[in-house]
This record gives sequence, C-alpha cells and structure tokens, in this order.
Amino acid sequence: QVQLVESGGGLVQAGGSLRLTCATSGRSFKYNAMGWFRQAPGKEREFVAFIDWIGSNTNYADSVKGRFTISRDNAKSTVDLQMNSLKPEDSAVYYCHAARPGYRDYWGQGTQVTVSS
Repeated sequence: QVQLVESGGGLVQAGGSLRLTCATSGRSFKYNAMGWFRQAPGKEREFVAFIDWIGSNTNYADSVKGRFTISRDNAKSTVDLQMNSLKPEDSAVYYCHAARPGYRDYWGQGTQVTVSS
C-alpha cells in the first residue's frame, strides 16, 4: 500500500516559482517510478514529469522542459517538482503518481497551482 500526499501548491505570478512535494508512505516507495501529472479545468489529465526508482532517469513533457525539475529523496520517501518561470497555462491541479511493474498505480489527491498573468 502506498499513500501519496501533495503539498506546495498556491497562487504565484507569471515568471515565479513553486516547489511541489509529494510525501509518500509505504515501505516500497523506493521501488516505485514516480511522476507528476496535471489537470486543468475542462481538460484531460496530462503527463508533466517522470523519474525512475533509482533517480537516474527523468523525462518531461515538452511544455515544461527547461523550466521544471523532478527529483526524489528515497531516504525521505519524497518526490519534488521544482517549477520555475511559471506561465498562466501551467495553472492546474497537480497530481503525484506512483507506479511499479506488477503492482497497482497510486495517485495523490492533488494540489492546486494557479499562475496569474
């Protein structure tokens, strides 16, 4: 069983920064690939960033490359998303996601990010 709790969302002006944190519980955290997704009103949930269970491989949506950075701390069982140069189109509910082959996926409850122009 894995539980995910996101924090760090809020209201920020365009060009600003936010750092999201996903705190996890469960002994198997370090074996999970972790990701961040987002969903804006009226739109489908979309992929934002991915990090493998070791932390050596990352992947980003084209829309956030060069601005967002995903990282993880297996000792603390957390995964962060550093978001810089935020744009109004980055406004969405951001969700943490955990995946491990052969096991079910897990999602957090989401944290709201609002970027004002």
